[in-house]
Amino acid sequence: MHRHRVLVVGGGFAGYHAAAELRTRLDPAEAEIVLINPTDYFLYLPLLPEVAAGILDPRSVAVSLPGTLPDVRFVPGEVTEVDARARLVRYTDPEGRDGSLSYDRIILAVGSVNKLLPIPGVATHGHGFRGLPEALYFRDHVTRQVELAAATEDQVERDARCTFVVVGAGYTGTEVAAQGPAFTAMLARRHPELRDQPMRWLLLDVAPRVLPGLDERLSRTAHDVLTERGVEVLTETSIDEATETGVTLDGGRTVPTRSLIWCVGVRPDPLVEALGMDTRQGRLAVTDQLQVPGAPEVFACGDAAAVPDHRNAGEPTAMTAQHAVRQGTLAARNVVASLHDRPLTRYRHRDLGFVVDLGAGRAAANPLHIPLSGWPAKLVTRAYHLLAMPSNRARVVADWALHATVSRELVQLGLVRSPAVPLDSSSPELPELPVPEQGRGTAGEDTDSAGTESGDTGSRDTESGDTESGDAGSGGGADPGGAESRRAASGGADAGERGQQGVSREP
Repeated sequence: MHRHRVLVVGGGFAGYHAAAELRTRLDPAEAEIVLINPTDYFLYLPLLPEVAAGILDPRSVAVSLPGTLPDVRFVPGEVTEVDARARLVRYTDPEGRDGSLSYDRIILAVGSVNKLLPIPGVATHGHGFRGLPEALYFRDHVTRQVELAAATEDQVERDARCTFVVVGAGYTGTEVAAQGPAFTAMLARRHPELRDQPMRWLLLDVAPRVLPGLDERLSRTAHDVLTERGVEVLTETSIDEATETGVTLDGGRTVPTRSLIWCVGVRPDPLVEALGMDTRQGRLAVTDQLQVPGAPEVFACGDAAAVPDHRNAGEPTAMTAQHAVRQGTLAARNVVASLHDRPLTRYRHRDLGFVVDLGAGRAAANPLHIPLSGWPAKLVTRAYHLLAMPSNRARVVADWALHATVSRELVQLGLVRSPAVPLDSSSPELPELPVPEQGRGTAGEDTDSAGTESGDTGSRDTESGDTESGDAGSGGGADPGGAESRRAASGGADAGERGQQGVSREP
């Protein structure tokens, strides 16, 4: 009996749940399940702002792939090519070596990458918020700016170092801005020199309000919380230029700062375009059964796939964690059905609402479209995250309890340097490796099952980071979600289940 091989490319929300579903429906003797991902963990993106603020330990939001998917073969690597005709994927491992894997069925869940806009200086001076390295860098960077502000006697420099600009008022940007003031206030209290120094946080977006993807009541709740904490919310505002010493807004106003946090949103992984298959709005065109037309062995889901939305004819589903989880599960079920010659199921969904954590006992939520704010929303938000996490729940609860009773350790760890988290890279965990002049090594080639060689790369799944719409320096916001992938350029559609992020912030 032929033993099938099913490849899952990407370990974000869609890819993780696809692999988890496959292992419950396929006997190991019947099929080998292989998961290709740049990192050995699934990142729960919605809680990333709490990692950056020092509330949660990074390991609490990193769910081990080998540890929680014991019947799934994990291959560390980033997919670079998928050859649908030969049923082969090619990938590069973390040490820069090339490898390949054949398959009988493949699920592409490569997710999304940082969305850049053609704004001078943003790629150089801005920092994204899509993964653990970026969150750890953010924490060190903010700590360093406050410490340098305390050390200088130049008031102009001190003001600039104590100013933090967040671009994008979607889920990620709003949560980062909401957590920021408390974090910098704690840092400042350790320095007598900063006793009278204001810590300035700005949140910019071209949208007319924060969290435009939510109803106006929840958006207003979030806006009120932000302003109560001293955050300057500048809507219908974009950035014209970013420099080492500040940003220039669209009206010509200059804001001196050393901190530009880019949360404008995401776009589909560049691997999607490299496949040479039909795309829609930059996402892989698929049927409502999540199959790629003309390639019945290829399924796609999550941010990378333009899955038809039955509730909004003519449009694909939003790039959110809520969709990614459901699509990943359905893709796995349809793969199993295709192997057993059974009918495939169409993707249908029902919106369950959203949750946004605003820190310090505040949140905005609309579970089942019932608007909540304050402590009820906070309890719903935290309960949802605990239920949505596939593992590490006890760690997260312990971190929350520790934060409630003990002050945070506010020190620079120095684990992530700025060059390791360029804004134009979707994979900060995998820095660009120099290619030896004599040629690259080989990670391995495996073609003993499912056809001849072909190329697909293990691209990272940032599925679910935030869906943040926005233009010219904004992050509008639809659903959160999302996640991880390859190298990003500029432009592209907004989204990300986090937000990633995304990251499901949707109950």
